[in-house]
Formats: sequence, C-alpha cells, structure tokens
Amino acid sequence: MPPIEAALLEILACPVCHAPLREDGDELVCTGESCGLAYPIQDGIPVLLEDEARRTG
Repeated sequence: MPPIEAALLEILACPVCHAPLREDGDELVCTGESCGLAYPIQDGIPVLLEDEARRTG
C-alpha cells in the first residue's frame, strides 16, 4: 500500500485529542501523550473513527 501523502498527514489530526498523526504501516498513530490510539488505513483511506481505533501500548 502506498504511503499517505505528506500534505494530507500535515492536516490530519487525532479526532479525540487533536494531536498530529504519524503513519506506521497500515495505521495512523496518534502522537499525543494521553490518547494512545491507532487508526486503521483501509484501501488507502484513513478511518478516523474512535470506534474503529485500537489502543496502543
């Protein structure tokens, strides 16, 4: 799967805590210290729904 475009990553934010996201394989991971969510990328489209996210760590 091709990486998410850098311009898109610059404007995307975690819908829960509004921290920036970073791409990690087939997920976008919240960089905030309190949230700890990873959002799936399905068919090249980030799914930024809290119900679809998984807790990291």
